[in-house]
Amino acid sequence: MTHIVDRRLNGKNKSAVNRERFLRRYRQHIKKAVAEAVQRRSITDIERGENVSIPSRDIEEPTFHHGRGGKREMVHPGNQEFVTGDTLPKPEGGGGGGAGAGQASADAEGMDEFAFQITQEEFLEFLFDDLELPNLARKKLKDTEAFTYTRAGYSTQGVPAKLDVIRSLRGAHARRLGLSGARRKKIRELEADLAALKAAPDDLDPAFSHVDQIEVLEAEIARLKANIRRIPFIDEIDLRYRQHLKKPKPATSAVMFCLMDVSGSMTQGHKDIAKRFFILLYLFLKKNYKKIDVVFIRHHTSAKEVDEEEFFYSRETGGTIVSSALKMMHKIIEERYSPDEWNIYAAQASDGDNWNDDSPVCGKMLAEKIIPLVQYYAYVEITPQDHQMLWYEYERIMERFPQSFAMQQIADPGEIYPVFRQLFERKAA
Repeated sequence: MTHIVDRRLNGKNKSAVNRERFLRRYRQHIKKAVAEAVQRRSITDIERGENVSIPSRDIEEPTFHHGRGGKREMVHPGNQEFVTGDTLPKPEGGGGGGAGAGQASADAEGMDEFAFQITQEEFLEFLFDDLELPNLARKKLKDTEAFTYTRAGYSTQGVPAKLDVIRSLRGAHARRLGLSGARRKKIRELEADLAALKAAPDDLDPAFSHVDQIEVLEAEIARLKANIRRIPFIDEIDLRYRQHLKKPKPATSAVMFCLMDVSGSMTQGHKDIAKRFFILLYLFLKKNYKKIDVVFIRHHTSAKEVDEEEFFYSRETGGTIVSSALKMMHKIIEERYSPDEWNIYAAQASDGDNWNDDSPVCGKMLAEKIIPLVQYYAYVEITPQDHQMLWYEYERIMERFPQSFAMQQIADPGEIYPVFRQLFERKAA
């Protein structure tokens, strides 16, 4: 018996190509279902997938087939009421005899729909499909992931551009010394003997003359020197090429500052809306910009940079001095995020309550020190009540910097996603 196990990535009837084509074709239906799902979900399950239903009439495919053609006459058995030329009345009730008969809706659409499930990744893709960080193109961005090359020794193979000449010559010199060392030692010994013979007085008897010995020594010395000269000055095995190791390094060139008011005037409902807004923003950043830096700043009478956990769930509270958060943001930019190298964005959430004498300080801080450094600053005021001094101060900032500053009001949780889309909607080029 033969057992066949299908281990292909796309199993039977699960073609990824067909699914992508299907999602593109019914994009508007899916986007509408995703937008409705966001309104009714809590923030804790914002990332899961979604069931999407499409009316059957929208997925019907046109078909071509051969008709019978010509003229035909036929007799249907059981006909006792009609003759040729009679008009058949429509069924009572206006419904058909198909699926869903008797259950038609008021707008004459049946209940027969095509339902399917989209994954978590697809849900986030449609959720943030037409959103982006505004003015991101104002600076020259690096790639999502850059690489740096570090020295990693030498190699015997490489391209001519990486040839290390000094290292190669040094290796060739060492090779020549190694191959000719014994010969050079022998030459030094023979030259010492030759010098001794030449210095000694020649015997008068020709049979004991030093001439023959001198000739033999000179011939041997010449032969050894010739052997040394035949050693190549540089050989292929002497060549050394600089070797570099390619190491990935973060190339984050965009940073988002999240500023949240946690003062006593911010009720638990206000804080919950702010948390939902920032979590939605955080998901958006993580989905579209994997390498972006996110800085979390909480403030009441004083500001503090915190991590994600403390930003969303700390119970610390106090009075309200909004300028403390702006000052800390400016300090962090100066210390860690040079505007020449980073695209800087900020989003601030508050109920608008602030000391009256601090609101002008906030306006001045934004206009003179922060707006010139950032690409985009978004402010959301979480309150159903009338605006306070901070809102009117920020309105003057928006009039001066309409391209870099935006502000919206949120009164209840249902407005979070629409406001979010207004703040980060993709602008036409």
